[in-house]
Amino acid sequence: MPDALVDLEVGPIAHGGHCVARYDGRVVFVRHTLPGERVRARLTDAAPDAKFWRADAVEIVTPSPDRVESAWPAAGAGGVGGGELAHVALPAQRAWKAAVLDEQLRRLAKLERDVSILAAPGDDEFGGLGWRTRIDLVADASGRAGMRGHRSHEVHALSSMPLASPTIAELELFERTWPAGAHIEAIAPASGDEPVVLLDGQPYDLRKGRVDKRPNARSSVRERVGDRVFRVAAAGFWQVHREAPGVLVDAVLAGVGDVEGAAVLDLYSGAGLFTAPLADAVGETGEVVSVEGDERAVKDARRNLHDRGNVELHAGDVARVLTGRDDADSDVVHADVVVLDPPRTGAGRSVVGGILELRPERVVYVACDPAALARDIALFADGGYGVETLQGYDLFPMTHHLETVAVLTR
Repeated sequence: MPDALVDLEVGPIAHGGHCVARYDGRVVFVRHTLPGERVRARLTDAAPDAKFWRADAVEIVTPSPDRVESAWPAAGAGGVGGGELAHVALPAQRAWKAAVLDEQLRRLAKLERDVSILAAPGDDEFGGLGWRTRIDLVADASGRAGMRGHRSHEVHALSSMPLASPTIAELELFERTWPAGAHIEAIAPASGDEPVVLLDGQPYDLRKGRVDKRPNARSSVRERVGDRVFRVAAAGFWQVHREAPGVLVDAVLAGVGDVEGAAVLDLYSGAGLFTAPLADAVGETGEVVSVEGDERAVKDARRNLHDRGNVELHAGDVARVLTGRDDADSDVVHADVVVLDPPRTGAGRSVVGGILELRPERVVYVACDPAALARDIALFADGGYGVETLQGYDLFPMTHHLETVAVLTR
């Protein structure tokens, strides 16, 4: 019965941007609502034999006091993905994320502790908007730039993207006509470096309205974090919130503590965001070994760290390098401290097992998914490591995503 309308009493928050309701005894995950609301919702996934159903709230009968006018109506019911909390007041968004983090830690790691979510500098002043320095768009059949619907391949043309930085907004990407089905990326570094637009991965000249096929066409950007400058491929990975790199570097350095002269292992090291400040922290008598599986990121890291004599870079699958299965020269035999920033799926049993074999004094874990973090914390606990500190950061306002930095010690 997809598309049917049902009346629901909305219950607690669930991981993924939903709240939990029940209809005729069946669990329904509802988007665009808040706990305690009474809503009329459209069923979007309601197979008769499904364990649970999905729905979008389309009419709010009894609103929550935390409900506000949506900051991005195009991301509402039936709209694009990526703004599922745009109807929630900013303080309540952070409370939402704290509740999710708390629930995942309790359920998956059997860990009970007070958790809080800190806002990034400037987000309250900007109303949680204009923070994205990178956006991805796709052109519909008519050549209009837009985004795909939630859990859908359908492209919704947009007239704006409120989460994008003002510099990206000035590019007027939504006023142009693009090749149907084209992938459009816009990158506007928080450093103030000139923005770059890519069309299907190729540099695009907005002034001339065509792909720039010159061999020297600009395809990278400079990012500044404190007094450090990083060069990153425009299509490569970098934290998308304008303040996220600085916030996370500060948190990681606080987590590792005094590491002068120490051996630090930086896993999933990307373009060197943490590797560079860690190299400064260990000094000339210490060493940082970084491991990254993405070749493009390793190329960026080599460029960013070429003058660091105390850094050793390894390109390869993190689990294989960590366990010595990648090649004979890549064995990691010692680490006083391990820093890791894995993908959304987490580190997993193999990587955690490899870290445990090294017996570092502490582990600083940067996580973008609370469920994956909780699962990995449980694995570390089995190996004798407990959580010393844990802090959440709201680096994705208007969405359900958050970052967490956990420090584990033996």
